[in-house]
Amino acid sequence: MDERIVVTGMGAVTAVGGTAEETWDSLVSGRSGVKGISIFDPSRLSVRFAAEVSDWKPDEYMPRKDARRMDRYSQFAIVASREAAANAGFDGGFDGSDRVGVMIGTGIGGIATTQEQFRILDSRGPDRVSPFAVPMMLPNMASGQVSIALQARGPNFAPMSACSSAADALGLAAQTIERREAD
Repeated sequence: MDERIVVTGMGAVTAVGGTAEETWDSLVSGRSGVKGISIFDPSRLSVRFAAEVSDWKPDEYMPRKDARRMDRYSQFAIVASREAAANAGFDGGFDGSDRVGVMIGTGIGGIATTQEQFRILDSRGPDRVSPFAVPMMLPNMASGQVSIALQARGPNFAPMSACSSAADALGLAAQTIERREAD
């Protein structure tokens, strides 16, 4: 393939910004998102600081019913992907195109859901575990939820390769375009 593949839109939900632009501005100005952990009790840990997305209110971005059925990492993926699509000129999604795919790399998937549901299983029994627990914790659910939210019905993958997962997702997306399996 002689044509170049380019990134036409970016989105981000990070500890230093709720959008790609805010994140970039924070990074170039040297602002750190590292602070004391607030989303869980870190008192038993030797390290009590992290770069976490605090004050997250998913209801501002999606219906509460939808947010309750997905882990935070999927919520972040949807918000960042909507921003990327809008920046690329596809503000309303992709109208069910099978030429648009979603590749999202992850290191672990829905760890918050996994932890919460195991606590419920241990303290309250199996009947109290959410019927959405497994779909919420699966590593590929972020790409699946983004596909649904943006109506992208093309190839859908979630490479899991630790710290290089995002780079692998970009490479996989480029290969998919090169093979003309998606645009």
